[in-house]
Amino acid sequence: MGININSITYGNPEGYDVVLLHGWGQNIEMMKPVGDALQKDYLVTIIDLPGHGSSEEPKTPWELSDFVNMLDQLFHKLKIKNPILIGHSFGGKISLLYASKHPVKKLILFGSPFKQVIKKTTMKVKVLKTLKKIPGISKFEEYAKKHMGSTDYRNASPIMRKILVNHVNTDITEDVKKITCPTIIIWGTNDEAVPLADAYELESLLKDAAVIEYAGCTHYAYLEDLVRTRKIIYNFLESER
Repeated sequence: MGININSITYGNPEGYDVVLLHGWGQNIEMMKPVGDALQKDYLVTIIDLPGHGSSEEPKTPWELSDFVNMLDQLFHKLKIKNPILIGHSFGGKISLLYASKHPVKKLILFGSPFKQVIKKTTMKVKVLKTLKKIPGISKFEEYAKKHMGSTDYRNASPIMRKILVNHVNTDITEDVKKITCPTIIIWGTNDEAVPLADAYELESLLKDAAVIEYAGCTHYAYLEDLVRTRKIIYNFLESER
């Protein structure tokens, strides 16, 4: 890995390994409400993804595959094999790619993107492209990136911004088709970050999957109806106890 990764492990040492991965710009705390509900019967591990929380930032702009390799190394160190993976958004996308390459018992996904979204060129993109053509304007270009980009992009360091771009531009559709483990896909009907239609497309690509809609909820549906989320997960994992 080459960097320090912060993680917490708690719960039942005799229980099956459950690993939770948060979304972009978040940390362990965002997944702890789910992990806490599982600690009686499962051994719960929650990770601060590189560049988030208390984990060190990568020294180079990682691709999504680098995050998967990091997980593989960390799991080896923590003696985690064939885990149950629970991922939100960016963490869900990493979970999907990991499950396409390594044994995973079950997958639980919250608003997880999986394909490259091609959008029409916006005015801010046009401005940035124009700025690149003007000599000596690089300082203003950096300012424009910070103030005109998305909130996630503006809040990120230069390296993390490049990683975010890599993530957004990485399509793992073909990888997803290789996943065979049982999967549940929890999605808010009002998710503006990743549209509900993507949930059903993802379901169609997986061998054994089901979409569960949370009416009126957003990209953070799993937290907005936490009681329901906990019940769904427990029922889904019941056979692993």
